[in-house]
Amino acid sequence: MPNIVALLQDLQEKEGYLSKESMIKLSQELDIPGTDIFGVATFYSQFKLKKRGKFIVSICSGTACHVKNSNSLLKFLEELLEIKPGETTKDGNITLECVNCIGACAKAPAVMINDEVFGDLTKIKLKKIIKELK
Repeated sequence: MPNIVALLQDLQEKEGYLSKESMIKLSQELDIPGTDIFGVATFYSQFKLKKRGKFIVSICSGTACHVKNSNSLLKFLEELLEIKPGETTKDGNITLECVNCIGACAKAPAVMINDEVFGDLTKIKLKKIIKELK
C-alpha cells in the first residue's frame, strides 16, 4: 500500500492545497477509492482543501498571547482584512488562521506570517506589518 499521507504532502507542496481534481487523479493513479484519499486528507489538519493566500497570517491564541489580549488583535485583523479565520482575502494574498501556540510566548502577543514570527504586537505594529504584505 502506498504512503497516501506522503503523496498528499507532495501534492499540497506543489499546489499549495489539495484540489478535488488532484485527489481524484491520485485516486485513479493508485486505483484506490476517492473516498479513501479524501478521508486521509480530511483527517489530518495539515492538509488544506481550499486555496490559501501567498501570506499565511497565524495569530497565536495560546495562554501567554491570550493573557496579553491576542483576541483583540484577532478581531482587529478580521476587520482590517475583512475575513474570518480560515478565509483568504478577495485578492488571494492573505489567509488568516488562529492557532493554539506558535512557541513565541516571551514575545506575546505574537503572529507568524509564513515562517517569520512577529511579537510584542500592538494594533499599530500589526497594521504596519499587514500593510507591507499588500
